[in-house]
Amino acid sequence: MKRLILTRHAKSSWDDPLMADHDRPLNERGKMAAADLGDWLASRGYVPDEVFCSDALRTRKTWSGLAPALPGTPILTLKPALYHAGADVMLAVLRHATTNTVMMIGHNPGIAEFAARLVARPPVNPEFARYPTGATLVADFEIADWAKLDWHMGAVVDFVVPRELVG
Repeated sequence: MKRLILTRHAKSSWDDPLMADHDRPLNERGKMAAADLGDWLASRGYVPDEVFCSDALRTRKTWSGLAPALPGTPILTLKPALYHAGADVMLAVLRHATTNTVMMIGHNPGIAEFAARLVARPPVNPEFARYPTGATLVADFEIADWAKLDWHMGAVVDFVVPRELVG
């Protein structure tokens, strides 16, 4: 059994319109959402052994915002290939995972397509197709090795968007 925690980066800042997209930080709402996501993951026992994270600043800050709530020290690997990656690239990256529970932090539109193509049946949540900032899917796969992963093999365990965690 393998588990994927698939997270789109939290809300980023557009305060500086001249800033390169790759260098955009999180805004205040995004920082709070990342912390809330960390608490949510920890409270449900969704703890990665390994993290594949786009090397963009907003994905790295999403990880550093949620990581303090999680027990242990997962292996963090920054993956430049995940920056604005399409679904096929994300699948290729995940097939190289070596642990049972993997977290992947990336960007839309690729992450929404990746999530939709990975699961056999989508969760009953109107936000799933849009995969807004901070959206997080937890899916299980009946495989012994990530290299065997293919489309529509995932069973949804959970799905949340940050606004559902407020209050």
